[in-house]
Amino acid sequence: MAKGKFKHKPTGQRTFSSPEEIAAGTSADRPRTFNKHDEKDVYNRRGEPEEEESEDFVKPKHKGTEGLIEIENPNLVKSKNIKVKDIDIGKTTDISRREREELEKQQSHERYMKRQEQGKTEQARKDLERLTLIRQQRAEAAKKREEEKAAKEERKAEARK
Repeated sequence: MAKGKFKHKPTGQRTFSSPEEIAAGTSADRPRTFNKHDEKDVYNRRGEPEEEESEDFVKPKHKGTEGLIEIENPNLVKSKNIKVKDIDIGKTTDISRREREELEKQQSHERYMKRQEQGKTEQARKDLERLTLIRQQRAEAAKKREEEKAAKEERKAEARK
């Protein structure tokens, strides 16, 4: 009995195709279905010989029942192959919805800030009212301090006499 983890079975040796066999299409490993058929011996599914198609008219091949029923699918996006020589460099692309919303948001913020600087917004009016009130209070406090300072100096002057 064989010792060890693996069973020792003969698996055979690998065979490789030579470049000549590949070029000739006579590779031993190549299935028969992949061999090229003579164009004269080609039959369609019904057993009738296939007619040769001219190069001008090419019949599209369909998958499944696609050829039986013609359906217009509005969601089907057909790929547009554009050649490099047909590309218009000067054409600008449309921006996406998110980019457009971001630009609109920035522009509206800039407009708001300009209006705020001019004092036309409600918030700017409230801020200006608050500032005038604070300036008045500070002016009154400064005047009061000056009066107290003057009164204190008068008392010192009277106390010296």
